[in-house]
Amino acid sequence: MSLPITLSLESGAARVTRADVSFNVRERTGNAATRAATEDAPIMLSLESSAKAASVALTRDGRLLAQYFHDSGLTHSRTLLKMAEDILRNNDLAVADIARVAVARGPGSFTGIRIGVASAKGFAWGADIPVRAVSTLRAAASVFADLGSGVVIFPTESPRPANDGVICPNAIHRGTNDVVICPAMDARRGEVYNALFEIGIGGITRLVPDRALTADSLAEEAARSGKTYLLTGDGAHVCVTAFDARGVKYRLAPALLRLQCAYGVALAAENAPDLTVAELTPNYLRASQAERLFGPPGEGGGA
Repeated sequence: MSLPITLSLESGAARVTRADVSFNVRERTGNAATRAATEDAPIMLSLESSAKAASVALTRDGRLLAQYFHDSGLTHSRTLLKMAEDILRNNDLAVADIARVAVARGPGSFTGIRIGVASAKGFAWGADIPVRAVSTLRAAASVFADLGSGVVIFPTESPRPANDGVICPNAIHRGTNDVVICPAMDARRGEVYNALFEIGIGGITRLVPDRALTADSLAEEAARSGKTYLLTGDGAHVCVTAFDARGVKYRLAPALLRLQCAYGVALAAENAPDLTVAELTPNYLRASQAERLFGPPGEGGGA
């Protein structure tokens, strides 16, 4: 897929351009280079565009400096780079002030993943900085990592609305070891992209790899576990009927934390390895519709 992003190099500086958005990447010299490369205060730009919502975030050592979020239905090729431009400008930063770029590499929308990965490649290549790639599902779970083992989900008999998940981070001794963080992204055709994580004092621990499965299969697995599931992600609603039918104990994550976001990408990327632009690849998890119909490129009618 061709994206409307172009890069040009002139006299040691770079320009990242997309339609009406243009970034001047200053040559990394003097104070700007020192500021961007300083290990005790690196600034990371994170991008999330793997589903309907898109967002960008700036973090320093895991602390959120700013985040812009868009869930209007506009295409990410229209919004993602514009948000990045605005967040840098409004924080008095240039691309040269960014030490690295992080991006959600999938699973998710094929088009959204391509836009995010291409944008990250453009920033990283133009500014000569490393990039970090994380699972969209791990990023969705990472927003809960700082809660440690203090996650409390009000029981069904609570007078609170049935779908209003409430998190109390200080109740560490409230029997919360049986809570599983369950990110679910709508994969269409009754399926979700899913992974499972546990929360501990040191953060989150992955239980299963990223996968695509039906909501019914996920609900049956959850019912056998006997644990309480915290449903998060833009596909959480897809699981509700299946979970209800099997009597699974679950709560929906609070609406403010439910959708995938760039801050989650930043948190997941804190301990991820630095990659070169050439090493950054998307993870679609399953074949595209064209590949399912015609086979991989180079086979049969594939181009």
